[in-house]
Amino acid sequence: MAGGKETPRQKMIGMMYLVLTALLALQVNSAILLKFQFLDESLTEVNNKTVTNNSDVLKTIDSAVKELGNKGSDANVLKSAQEVRKQTSDMVNYIRGLRKQLVDETGGRNEDDPNQYANPSAEDKVAIIMIGAANKNSGKAYELKDKLNDYAKFLKKFNPNMPDNMALDGKDDPVASSDKTQRNKDFAELNFGETPLVAALAVLAQKENEVLKYESDALQKLAEKVGAEKFVIDALYAMARAESKTVAAGTKYKADLFIAASSDNIKPEMSFNGKSLQVVDGKGQIEFVASASDYDADGNAKKKWKGEITVKKNGKDTTYVVEEEYVVAKPVMQVQSAAVQALYFQCANELNIQVPALGAVYDPSFSASGAQTIKGSKKGEVTVIPTSGEVKLNVSSGGNAIGSETFKVRPVPKPEIVALVNGKPADMKRGVPASSFRQVTLDAVADEGFKQLLPNEARYRVTKWKAFLVRNNRPVDQAEFNGPTANLTNFAAQAKKGDMVFIEVIDVKRLNWQGKPVDAKSSGMSWNIPLL
Repeated sequence: MAGGKETPRQKMIGMMYLVLTALLALQVNSAILLKFQFLDESLTEVNNKTVTNNSDVLKTIDSAVKELGNKGSDANVLKSAQEVRKQTSDMVNYIRGLRKQLVDETGGRNEDDPNQYANPSAEDKVAIIMIGAANKNSGKAYELKDKLNDYAKFLKKFNPNMPDNMALDGKDDPVASSDKTQRNKDFAELNFGETPLVAALAVLAQKENEVLKYESDALQKLAEKVGAEKFVIDALYAMARAESKTVAAGTKYKADLFIAASSDNIKPEMSFNGKSLQVVDGKGQIEFVASASDYDADGNAKKKWKGEITVKKNGKDTTYVVEEEYVVAKPVMQVQSAAVQALYFQCANELNIQVPALGAVYDPSFSASGAQTIKGSKKGEVTVIPTSGEVKLNVSSGGNAIGSETFKVRPVPKPEIVALVNGKPADMKRGVPASSFRQVTLDAVADEGFKQLLPNEARYRVTKWKAFLVRNNRPVDQAEFNGPTANLTNFAAQAKKGDMVFIEVIDVKRLNWQGKPVDAKSSGMSWNIPLL
C-alpha cells in the first residue's frame, strides 16, 4: 500500500528515468535511438497496466463504500477518488495527444515496418512543436508544464507527499542542476531541446508515468479511509518485471520475480533457471551478468530466462512458470589513438579502448594474436607491439568477452640520411671545396608522420659508415667510422680539385620505446660528393 517505501514498480521507473536522462546527454546514433524506443515502449506498457490497476482501485473503493452503507463521509471519499481518476484521465489523454501530434507531424509510422517510426530523429520538428519557432515560449511543452504543475497542486490535497511541481526547470531538477550545461535551461529546453522524436516520446511516457504513480498513491490513501486496502486473495498471477530488457554485455541484468497478489499467509518458494532464490518481502531477487555471442546484424542478441514460483493454493502446492525475454546489446568499443587504421611493426603502439555502455563496471583485459600486449596504468589503456602483418586485439571485461578489433600492420618507414659537411648540408651537385672537407656528420632523420605518431620509436643514429677519397675513379684514401660524426682532415690535406668523396652507409640503428637499439634496415645508401 501507499507510504514512504517505494514499490518495485516505482523503483524501476526511477531507474528508467535515470537511464533516460543519461541517454539524452549522449551523441545520438542509430543504436541510441533504438534504446530510446525500447525505453518508451517499456514505460508505455507499464503505464497501460497502471491505468488498469488504478481503475480497479476506484472500483474497490466503490464496492467498499456500498458495503458500508453509502455513509456521507464514505461517499465523499468515493467522490474524491472519482475526481482524482477524472483529472488523471484528462492529464493522461492530453499527454497522449501530444504523443500523437509528434508522431503525425514527423511522418508517422514506417510504411515498411509499422513498429518503427518514419523519422525517429526529427530533432528540429520536435523543437518547433514543443519549444516553439519564432516565439520560443509558444511551444506545447510550456502548456504541458502548466498542466502538470496544476495537476500537482490538485492532487496535493489528497496526497501530502505530492511534490509542489511535476515539471521542473534545469535549476530545480535534481539531475540537471548538477550539470552546468543543463541547469540554465527551462523545462521545455531541458526535455525537448535537441531531442529526437523517440527520446521526446520517452520523456512524455515518463511524465505520464509520474502522473499515474502519484494518482496511485492518492487513490491508495483514499482507499485506506474506507478500508478498501484490505483484500482477499482469490487469484494468483506469476509476474516478472525487469529494470531493462536491453543490457550491454558485461553489465548486470536485474529483475524482480513476484506474485501479483500477496498475503502474510503466503510463503512462496522461487527459483531461477533451476536454482533456488532468496525470497524477501514476497519477491525473489534475480541478478546475473549478461553475456552473448550470437549477435545479429544490429548488435543485439535475444535471450530468455525461466523462473518458477510455488505457493500453496487450497492446501496444494501450485507452481507458476515465468519465462522472460531480454535483449543483450553488443557494447560498442571506442578505439582512441593517433593511428587506429594501422599499427607499426615491432613498435609500442599505445591505444585507449573504451566501452561507454559499461560505465563504471568496465574492467578491461586484453589479449592479441600477432602481437604482444601490455596493459596500461589507466583503465582502457593498452600498448600493442605487433609481431606479424595483422593484429587481432581481443577485449574482455570482468571475464566476459566484449569484442575484438583487427588492425593492419605497416613497416617502420626508413629514415632519410643527410650528409653534413662542417655542419651544413653537402651540395651533391655543385660540390664542396676540397680544402674545407673536414668534419662530416651523417644525420638519420625520421619520417615526419612516423615521428609525430610514435616519437619514442623515431630515434635514429648512423652507427657505421665508410668514406673514400677518389681520384680518376681510383681510391686515394679510405676510412671507416663507428658513429655519425668523423674528422676527415686527412682527406682535405690530400684532396685536389676534381676529386670526389664517396660515402657508403653500412649500419643505422633505431632506439625503440625500451631504449634498445634495433636494425633500421637503412644500409647500402651512398653518395658521391664532388670536390672543388
